[in-house]
Amino acid sequence: MSVILSKMKEVFISILPITLLVIILNFTLTPIDSILMARFLIGAVLIVFGLTIFLIGVDIGVTPIGNTMGAMLAKTNKVGIVVAVGLILGFFITIAEPDLHILAGQVDSVTSGLISKVDIVLVVSLGIAVLLVLGFLRIVYNIALYKILTVLYGIILILSLFTSKEFMAIAFDASGATTGALTVPFILALAIGVSNLKKDSKSSEKDSFGLVAIASGGAILSVMLMSIVTNANEITGTLDENEAVTVSVIEPFIQKLPLLAKESIIALAPIIIVFLLFQKVSFHLSKQAVRKILFGMLFTYIGLVLFLLGVNAGFMEVGSVVGYSVAALENKAYVVVIGFILGVVTILAEPAVYVLTHQIENVTSGYVKRKAVMITLSIGVGVAVALSMIRILIPQLQLWQYLLPGYVIAIAMMYFVPKLFVGIAFDSGGVASGPMTATFILAYAQGAAQAVEGADVLVDGFGMIAMVAMTPLIALQILGLLFQLKSKKGEKKANG
Repeated sequence: MSVILSKMKEVFISILPITLLVIILNFTLTPIDSILMARFLIGAVLIVFGLTIFLIGVDIGVTPIGNTMGAMLAKTNKVGIVVAVGLILGFFITIAEPDLHILAGQVDSVTSGLISKVDIVLVVSLGIAVLLVLGFLRIVYNIALYKILTVLYGIILILSLFTSKEFMAIAFDASGATTGALTVPFILALAIGVSNLKKDSKSSEKDSFGLVAIASGGAILSVMLMSIVTNANEITGTLDENEAVTVSVIEPFIQKLPLLAKESIIALAPIIIVFLLFQKVSFHLSKQAVRKILFGMLFTYIGLVLFLLGVNAGFMEVGSVVGYSVAALENKAYVVVIGFILGVVTILAEPAVYVLTHQIENVTSGYVKRKAVMITLSIGVGVAVALSMIRILIPQLQLWQYLLPGYVIAIAMMYFVPKLFVGIAFDSGGVASGPMTATFILAYAQGAAQAVEGADVLVDGFGMIAMVAMTPLIALQILGLLFQLKSKKGEKKANG
């Protein structure tokens, strides 16, 4: 019971800032319809309970499955099995990721079906699966992470020259959206399972991070290739205007519950099936251990449904309304400042960030404090959202003008930063852009793009997740350099 209360307290503190910000905006700059506001508050309550239950489920269900599978893969010592299982796991875990479905649904809606949800989900899942295998092979063959990432982002930069600007935004957004509430705990657990078998503890520590970073690159590559192969250009998008706000506060929650419950079953079923198959063939865990894991998966399911219900029925519409209202104000500075504050506080509510920051603290035995990572991430994401708002206000600014120098700086920094922080930084980039970002902040950006003359909802509204995924790469590597300077000063004091 104390574990549940402790987690709930932490989740409540995480959700509180964004809730207070919306309430303040409601009474100051952007009055919100009372029914929408009521839904928002109900959504906040559902998110607190859902996220608490979800995180408990991840601890006792998802993480043990990932650890066991990772250890099994490494023990086989057969590259063929590692490749085959990696492809299967990567594909099914990604195809199940709720964040990807949210993003793909928004792309489908904004483009009126020209870029279909099914196409995005399948293409991205295949890309993640292939790159997850590459990540496994990196751990098995002790290939330095910075070398893999340099080559990977080098290829991405070359392909970006041939990718349409519409697909460019979707590609980088997909990279962030695929590393969400479900995939991150599983991939991190797989990485720990494989790397734990190494005798060198320092090597194992470094290998625990970086797999998310490599896998998320697969989403970018696959969507870019989709753009080049289909030769799709000049696609425009618009945001559907709500004809009228429904008079019922509860109705949207009732309407969305069956669909989200079904999507969450689809999300978790492949993982449970794969686990039970491996349990019969390879794992042979005790009945008690299997029961505990399945109980954890049930918790994960209930928590995921409640969390997504709160986000989709409570948060998303308010995000779009606030974005449109703020961008319509005469003083455009408000849209940038509020974007920055939203970025800072929303990251606190991301479930995958919670999982990653705790793992960083555990794996480094407290050397890298969770609080330091959270503060750095918050500032990085705040800057990302603010820059995205500037891009909406100045339509001549292209997404690549941010991403190209940003990734060049991030890749260059890898050669000077402690290698542990390279993995942490690139994992955090994907993790920062989870369901809260993919819904509330993306909705805020699209609302703002709809209100600003000359801005395009597809080109300017999307791409924000890409920014959120990029800035932590630089911010956390700067944190790594600060840790390096601190440790050098400590060594000098000790020696002299």
